Amino acid sequence: MKTILVTGALGQIGSELVTKLRSLYGDNHVVGADIRTDADNPVVRGGPFEALDVMDGERFLEVGKKYHVDAVIHLAALLSATAEAKPQFAWHLNMTGLLNSLETARQLQCQLFTPSSIAAFGPSTPKDSTPQDTIQRPNTMYGVTKVSGELLCDYYHQRFGVDTRGVRFPGLISYVTPPGGGTTDYAVEIYYQAVKNKKYTSYIAAGTKMDMMYMPDAVDAIVRLMEADPATLVHRNAFNITAMSFAPEDVAAAIQALMPEFVLTYDVDPVRQKIAESWPNSIDPSCAVEEWGFQPSYDLKSMTKDMLEKLSS
Repeated sequence: MKTILVTGALGQIGSELVTKLRSLYGDNHVVGADIRTDADNPVVRGGPFEALDVMDGERFLEVGKKYHVDAVIHLAALLSATAEAKPQFAWHLNMTGLLNSLETARQLQCQLFTPSSIAAFGPSTPKDSTPQDTIQRPNTMYGVTKVSGELLCDYYHQRFGVDTRGVRFPGLISYVTPPGGGTTDYAVEIYYQAVKNKKYTSYIAAGTKMDMMYMPDAVDAIVRLMEADPATLVHRNAFNITAMSFAPEDVAAAIQALMPEFVLTYDVDPVRQKIAESWPNSIDPSCAVEEWGFQPSYDLKSMTKDMLEKLSS
């Protein structure tokens, strides 16, 4: 039975991923780690947990050795909108943390998963059905760290034989953990506000399409890629994955089908709007489908129904 270390375990992805992994591999085989420690959090209570600043390489390796980990899932990072407010710190956290995770994986000879993002693309990338292999010239610090991370993971695989794996996540939507500073967070907030206030003011302009995915599909993708036969992986790192592409008015229409009184208005944030416009309208996930069987279960209609039900309860 493998033992997995998950950094950023109290974040949006980590909080749901740790729960899923513990259900699959057993509570004691999944170690949560985060710079925050919240004794009441189910992730902290539900199995082994360590306080970890991922920029501390010695401590990172120490935790890995303590639990004899076979895999590291490195999620700790500063997201797009927050990274634009603190670009120097974003570089330091995102790149130092990744390097420390790679070094831990190299020294312990274990698997490493780390997510990239659609932010790794930029204004000169083809906008529609963005290919797996294409030009990547992002104009945000978050995007720059993600492209750099993709290259660094490729390097550690080629140079040191580290079993690195990763996906380019689209915007992720969850009812478990509130959003944490991403450009696509409007697509999470809109559901919370629909249930709470029956209205939402979008900081992203009408007509701005971005790729999205419901969190259960994102968690399933991580598990499926980590369990894939390495012989089938041509690309290995930074697979395009997506479940749907929509603009704010599309989400509003899906909500109004179940909640006719819901009202959407706009107050566009120029910083986040500029970031959104630099990203693709839709990406092509065919390599992930072919190489490890990626298959999302939720579309906008089924996700909306589930989000509204879960948040209402």
